[in-house]
Amino acid sequence: MEELRVTTEERSADGTPIQYYVSGDDSGECIVLLHAAFADHTQFNPQVNYFADQYKVIVPDMIGHGKSQNVKKGDNIDKMADYIKVILEQEKVEKAHLVGVSLGAVIVQDFANKYPYKVRSLACFGGYGVNHFDMKEQKKNSKGQAGMMLKAIFSIKWFAQANKKISAFTEQAQQDFYEMNIRFPKKSFMYLGGIGKMVNKHDTQPRNYGLMIGCGEHDISAAQPISEKWHESEPGSKLFIVPGAGHLVNMDAPDLFNDKMKEFFEENR
Repeated sequence: MEELRVTTEERSADGTPIQYYVSGDDSGECIVLLHAAFADHTQFNPQVNYFADQYKVIVPDMIGHGKSQNVKKGDNIDKMADYIKVILEQEKVEKAHLVGVSLGAVIVQDFANKYPYKVRSLACFGGYGVNHFDMKEQKKNSKGQAGMMLKAIFSIKWFAQANKKISAFTEQAQQDFYEMNIRFPKKSFMYLGGIGKMVNKHDTQPRNYGLMIGCGEHDISAAQPISEKWHESEPGSKLFIVPGAGHLVNMDAPDLFNDKMKEFFEENR
C-alpha cells in the first residue's frame, strides 16, 4: 500500500455511523472517493497523495468497513447516499466530483440519482448502470458470489486470499487488498444486503454533469461489455478501459488512473 504522505484528518458524520477522512485544499473543489466492498478508505491513498495539493479530498469508510462500525438498528449500505449528503453539508461543500470503484460505483450512482444538484462529475469503475440493470447478468454471477460468501463464513483469510486474485491484477495491489480484506469484520456482511434496494429504482434523468464509465482490461470477461453497453446508453459519457488493471483500477494502475481523472475533473469544473 502506498504510504499516505499528506496530512489527513479523521472526522465523524453527525448522526451516522460513518467515519471519513479529509485532506487537501479546503477552498478547492471537492473530490469524494468511494472504495470497494471489503476494503476501506486506504484503497485511495495514491489518489489522496496526488490530488490533495489542488483539491479538497474526502474518503469515507463505508458502513461496516474500516472505522464505520458504530452501527444502529436500521443502518444499511443503501443509506450511504444520505450519509454522503450529511458529510458534504457538514463540510460546507455545494458540489463534488464523485468517484466510485466496484461497490463504490453503485453508491455514487445512488447519490447522483437522489441528489443530482450536488454532483459536479461522476466516475464509475468496475460497476454497472444501476437504473437499467439486466438482472440476467446478476444471475450469471450469483453462483460464484455464493461460493465466495461460503469461504468468508468459514475463514476470512480464505476468503481474502481468493478475493484478491479476482479483484486485483498486480502483485502489489493483490497484497494490499488482501490486507484490507482480513480487517473486514464478518458481521459487516449483513450491511451489504441492501445493495439491491439501489438497483432499478430510478429512471436516468438528463445529466448536468460529466459521466465517466470504465473498468480494467484484466477485469472479469463480462466487465468490458457491460461498461461499453452502459456507455452507449449514456450520450456524452466517456469510456475508459484501464490498461494494466483488474477490477481495482485505482490500485493496479494508480499513475494512469490519476492522470485520467485529473483531466476529467478539469473538464468538469
